[in-house]
Amino acid sequence: MPNIKSAIKRVKTNEAKNAQNTAVKSSMRTAVKKAEAAVTVNDAAAAKEVFVEAVSKLDKAVTKGLIHKNAAARKKSRLAKKINAL
Repeated sequence: MPNIKSAIKRVKTNEAKNAQNTAVKSSMRTAVKKAEAAVTVNDAAAAKEVFVEAVSKLDKAVTKGLIHKNAAARKKSRLAKKINAL
């Protein structure tokens, strides 16, 4: 444990940021999995509905710097391709 006041504060802020980043990343992954699950069930209407949410979560993760913009674009493209095939 750090002794210096600024180092103690840095540890606290890092833990808070880590918790926030984990929550955002987890919700992003959940949204993508829901969209993929809707695709496997062949439910086009639900898949399109969940796809919009997944795209939103992916974009939010990009703006927060959690994933690279090209990674998000790749995930969105692959999801869209699966949904359009339905």
